[in-house]
Amino acid sequence: MKPDLKDTLNLPKTDFPMRASLVEREPKRIAHWEAMGLYSKIQQKNAAGEAFVLHDGPPFTNGDIHVGTAFNKILKDITLRYQSMRGKRTPFVPGWDCHGLPIEHKVSRELEEQKKTLDPVSLRQACKKFSESYIERQGAQFKRLGVMGEWANDYRTMNPAYEADILRGFSKFVETNQVYRSKKPVYWSIPCHTALAEGEVEYQDHTSTALWVKFDAVNPADFGLKDHAAIVIWTTTPWTLPANLAIAIHPEHSYVALAHLGRHYIVGQKLAEDFAKRAQLEGATVVKTWTGRELEGKLLQHPFINRT
Repeated sequence: MKPDLKDTLNLPKTDFPMRASLVEREPKRIAHWEAMGLYSKIQQKNAAGEAFVLHDGPPFTNGDIHVGTAFNKILKDITLRYQSMRGKRTPFVPGWDCHGLPIEHKVSRELEEQKKTLDPVSLRQACKKFSESYIERQGAQFKRLGVMGEWANDYRTMNPAYEADILRGFSKFVETNQVYRSKKPVYWSIPCHTALAEGEVEYQDHTSTALWVKFDAVNPADFGLKDHAAIVIWTTTPWTLPANLAIAIHPEHSYVALAHLGRHYIVGQKLAEDFAKRAQLEGATVVKTWTGRELEGKLLQHPFINRT
């Protein structure tokens, strides 16, 4: 019988299995943490420590978690674990955003597929039920990632107590005269009849037609030129020209006058060569140079409206 060579070597021994089997072991480890109340024990251990609090910006309850929401929670969990290891008290209260267009849009789409229509009150109730279902799903998914927190004491923006706190906070702004009514341009959804946040807007690539527009000088002598002078602008939104009241220039950039057939076109120095080529100003020459600050306050004539 041949001897087992392993017995002749001074190798370390371990009870750790050779295979990680994470799919099987991770849920057991997480269940063990919950059973022993690991989060509560950490908070009790550091109860007298300095507080380190991360406010959890809540995800929408309109679907399963994705890479972005997972990344958000994992980074917070890493940070809080590190701070707790330094002896700090790190309470973490997770939350969910139960209001907004994403949830209503998801529910409305499901109703369309089922060919159902609901009155406003019933629609809100359907949104609430939909939101509650995904709170449970997302909570389980975050726990599966090993994120620790007060999952039994989460906050939900649709809870009456939370809504009351929002109103109390808003009332303080009202009492100190910090609330006012005004006008502001916002993104608007025509089919949904509601304002959109910037994060809800998706841009589509669009090729715009660009054009140059010249604004003739009221008095060419103000520019140190005879007979004619005009500042040329470039735009892709010509429909805004009727409301145009001024031309924006950079105070520290250089601008030049291109002389061509008795006319002088004032453009940015860096773009002068390209402009002359595109506008087919053959033989155009630079006859004068300014900084933007030197051009401030010069009067120009609107290209098609009788005003300066």
